[in-house]
Amino acid sequence: MNNFILIFFFLALGLILQHIKQFPTHIYKVLNKIVIYICLPAITLYHIPKIKWSNELLFPIASGWISFILAFVFFHFLGKRLGWSNKLIGCLILTAGLSNSSFLGYPIIEALFGKKGLETAILVDQPGTFVVVSTLGVFVAAFYSKGSPDAFSIFKKIIFFPPFITFIVACLLNVFQYDLEVNLQTALLKIGSLVTPLALLSVGLQLTFNRKSQHWRFLRLGLFFRLIITPSIIFVLYVFIFNQHSEAIKITIMEMAMAPMITGAILASTYGLKPKLSSMMIGFGIPISFVTLAIWYFVVSFI
Repeated sequence: MNNFILIFFFLALGLILQHIKQFPTHIYKVLNKIVIYICLPAITLYHIPKIKWSNELLFPIASGWISFILAFVFFHFLGKRLGWSNKLIGCLILTAGLSNSSFLGYPIIEALFGKKGLETAILVDQPGTFVVVSTLGVFVAAFYSKGSPDAFSIFKKIIFFPPFITFIVACLLNVFQYDLEVNLQTALLKIGSLVTPLALLSVGLQLTFNRKSQHWRFLRLGLFFRLIITPSIIFVLYVFIFNQHSEAIKITIMEMAMAPMITGAILASTYGLKPKLSSMMIGFGIPISFVTLAIWYFVVSFI
């Protein structure tokens, strides 16, 4: 419950601060950089070394990658066919292709499936959606933010992206079965806990409610893809094609039905990919997802 209160508190705080003349609303750019360059690497270094790998983990981990690739194919070809700008296509891929598998996902999964369910939720999030946003997400952001993208410059952006660097380091720690000192882990956990309040405050500072905005139809399409199409495809693929019926599969489908990932929206905003639309995807996606998640929980109960 505390997490849900925080969501609406920091979104509302950002909206309120927009109307205070003395407050520098462009500070969201600084908040974005703190989230991406400091908080996210801390989360990676804390969680990845603790993961125990096995073949059974492939389905939860693969879901985030499948989701993003589906969004890339769908919005890239649809956007090119309809003559959308590169920035619009990139924004929709980053926001509709990534689920909020941690901040929303963790408390919801724990409430529905207990603490045991968190083990699957972490797998969907850390080696799944989080690594996707640190690699393919950066590629998409760099690719669609430039008129004539240079492959080498995009490659440099990925390998020097702090969350990606720390992911490699964390994987090496995992391989050699080494974890960081306890006090350092505590510090990383506290730094990582700043992701949500800072990211939501940034979203709130950019969120606008303009009835004449041209973003509404793209918002509807993006949220329909995120909340309905993606979990439907994962459901059919895992349950009917791969014949999987475990509780881990139920949790994976629920994670794929979460609202758009805050980090994806922050990345889109940082690279100038329709920041207003990316904020709308979060601001409207979170409350709407509570309704669609209830429907999906009913659906997965039959697995």
